[in-house]
Amino acid sequence: MRLRNVKYAKELIHSYPDYVVLKPKNHKGKWRDLFENKKPIQVEIGCGKGKFIYESGLYNPEKNFIGIEKFDSVIVRALEKLILEPLDNVKLIRFDATHINDIFKENEVEHLYLNFSDPWPKLRHSKRRLTSPQFLEKYHHILKDGAIIDMKTDNYALFEYSLMMFNQSDYFAIIDVSLDLYKDLPATNIQTEFEMKFVEENNAIYYIKAQHKGEIE
Repeated sequence: MRLRNVKYAKELIHSYPDYVVLKPKNHKGKWRDLFENKKPIQVEIGCGKGKFIYESGLYNPEKNFIGIEKFDSVIVRALEKLILEPLDNVKLIRFDATHINDIFKENEVEHLYLNFSDPWPKLRHSKRRLTSPQFLEKYHHILKDGAIIDMKTDNYALFEYSLMMFNQSDYFAIIDVSLDLYKDLPATNIQTEFEMKFVEENNAIYYIKAQHKGEIE
């Protein structure tokens, strides 16, 4: 998918360093210092235009939220939400999550959200899937013991693959699964932009909740 270039994106991003963290590696192990509180850190990989991360911060002021997105032309839309209605518990990072261990220390993250991630359907690209063994290994190092990963997708192949990867992992235990999240929708569910579109089209939303086991003997 080709993303439309937003000409002003880079300039706007650099104009709001309080919202978009420009040098995230400098804050590894010190994110609570940046937020100036001790609230738990929640991270969304692939925050897109920011509906989920913004509303999560809005409805959960007792937590800190960090949205990661690698495209300027997309993250600028999330930034616009914060400019219009600021929240002090939401930060954005323009970053490639492949290197997530460079910006978070061991046991620093308490909740991870994977919402409608790219399914990377070709086998040769499987390592890029956010639930590949390579990524689960990275999450193991940044998540606290007992931390949660919430995953939502409309792609059954990615859902099936993710179930298998979580089940095969030494680091995670699946604690909830749904083949159709909207049949018994949790009251706390917050939609993403993609989710709204898929629900309108009557597509099933698949869901996995996995818990981090912590250190393995």
